Amino acid sequence: MNTEKVTVDEQQILNEIFDGLNQIQKKLPSKYFYDEKGSQLFDQICRLDEYYLTRTEMMILKNNVDQIAECFGDDSIFIEYGSGSSLKSRILLKNIKNLSGYVPIDISTEHLQSTAASLNERYPDLDIYPVAADYTKKIEIPDIKKTVKRRMGFFPGSTLGNFLPEEAREFLAVVADELGENGGLIIGIDLRKDKEILEAAYNDKKGITAQFNFNILHHLNDQFGFNFNVNAFKHYAPFNEEHSRIEMHLVSSEEQTVKCRNEVFHFAKWETILTEYSHKYTMEAFQNIIAGLFEIDKIWTDEKNYFAVLYLKTVL
Repeated sequence: MNTEKVTVDEQQILNEIFDGLNQIQKKLPSKYFYDEKGSQLFDQICRLDEYYLTRTEMMILKNNVDQIAECFGDDSIFIEYGSGSSLKSRILLKNIKNLSGYVPIDISTEHLQSTAASLNERYPDLDIYPVAADYTKKIEIPDIKKTVKRRMGFFPGSTLGNFLPEEAREFLAVVADELGENGGLIIGIDLRKDKEILEAAYNDKKGITAQFNFNILHHLNDQFGFNFNVNAFKHYAPFNEEHSRIEMHLVSSEEQTVKCRNEVFHFAKWETILTEYSHKYTMEAFQNIIAGLFEIDKIWTDEKNYFAVLYLKTVL
């Protein structure tokens, strides 16, 4: 197993965080949910009754695994953006024939290395090339030992919905360039549905999603030296009908000041930090995002039409 790591520059990360906290609507990039603890919490979210997304997508993948695996073809490399525990990719890995290698990309180095080691034990003949990186930026794919005829991307879990539409298009432009001519992408998108179903998925009764939301502050405190008083924030996740998205916030329950290095951030009572968007797509809206980058070749969905897994081809 290749264990070479791609590191992310700490000052660049801090600049991005500082910039978000200096906006009129304070915000933090949702990718910073995912330290080791955040990744574990998200795995718990995926098992919640209210959180239909993961089980629905898993069902779609399992029910259509033969068709999806055929999309890869022989001698392809499997590149997963935001691999986490690689739970969904495992469904495909055991069904894809003549795979040249698997490249899991994730920002949480510890979680990535642990997952890669586990996969190496389960699939000893599979060449695994873990890359610790911010997958929203241009990534250099490692040199692969075996012949590679095609690059196939995998971006499950409706993570695309975390981006604004223009950001989603910019990200997919980077992905299309990395996958190159004749490249393909298996992607999951959450479809628009009743507000009550959507809001329940992000406000679960056990409070795991709230813990996940709070953990972004714990992560910034532990890794970068912020002094957030996590107990002074509340979880808030309404559905915005106009923009067709869940908006996850941390609400300051009191007037407070937060510091990091030489930076100081003031919070008024009830002021919020926007931590995540989760857009819910119509197929028309999704088509607009990928126009000129990918074309839809196949669509798989569930009987309730809650979620869709799509096979896209690059049109470079």
